[in-house]
Amino acid sequence: MRLETRYSTHPEDSRHYTTDEIRDHYLVEEVFLPEEANFVYSHNDRIIAGGIMPVNGRVILGVGKELGVEFFFQRREGGIINIGGAGQVKLDGQVFDMGQYDGLYIGMGTKDVEFTSMDKENPAKYYFNSAPAHHSFPTRIITLEQANKVHLGSVENLNKRTINQYVHPAVCESCQLVMGMTRLEEGSVWNTMPCHTHERRMEVYFYFNLHENDKVFHMMGQPQETRHIIVSNEQAIISPSWSIHSGVGTGKYTFIWGMCGENIEFTDMDHVDMQDLR
Repeated sequence: MRLETRYSTHPEDSRHYTTDEIRDHYLVEEVFLPEEANFVYSHNDRIIAGGIMPVNGRVILGVGKELGVEFFFQRREGGIINIGGAGQVKLDGQVFDMGQYDGLYIGMGTKDVEFTSMDKENPAKYYFNSAPAHHSFPTRIITLEQANKVHLGSVENLNKRTINQYVHPAVCESCQLVMGMTRLEEGSVWNTMPCHTHERRMEVYFYFNLHENDKVFHMMGQPQETRHIIVSNEQAIISPSWSIHSGVGTGKYTFIWGMCGENIEFTDMDHVDMQDLR
């Protein structure tokens, strides 16, 4: 397991960052590495985000000194969405078949965790989020069809999209992790605008299904001191609670969002008036 540590930043500091410094603090450039569990540990609410891509064999989820525990899920819960080919996740001997866009919630206390792919020519790509937990809730698989769906936006505003809520109170219980996948319709490019913040929780965005020459301009910073990061396919952004949450692409894309913090209410947002943005 690879685990890179990222520290929290103050908004008054980040407003002075160069482009390279912004990218170093908030952008995760490589999410999937063959035969690896490749993670970033953020001190923003201690979320762990990253990718697991088994190709020829199995990837076993281990644990390092950074977590200070005997096994990964001793004091944590996790969520997975597979964006690649078919695979299997084995949890304490129980096997879960994972097709493309299938999700899996892993409850606290799960000890033995293994990931495999069914076809090395089209390996599974398990996008992964994990948050500290205080209670053990049941592990369960969540297909795209079982995800709670919210339809938002309009063609006129270039933001028609479907929010698929996987780890969410309407679907399964969790301690503080909330996770889902938003798919934009053809011709739509904004994921959220007007934008918002939520002081009570942070968020990680993972952008994928971009064409080779497409980019996403991920908006961040405080509403009166905005910045942006240019994101490529299969890259992720760490978004602190004080930052606006918004983005626009040069074409259609999909993104997975994961949140943790004080509550699990998806609609708990501090909306920003368009006239207040700078």
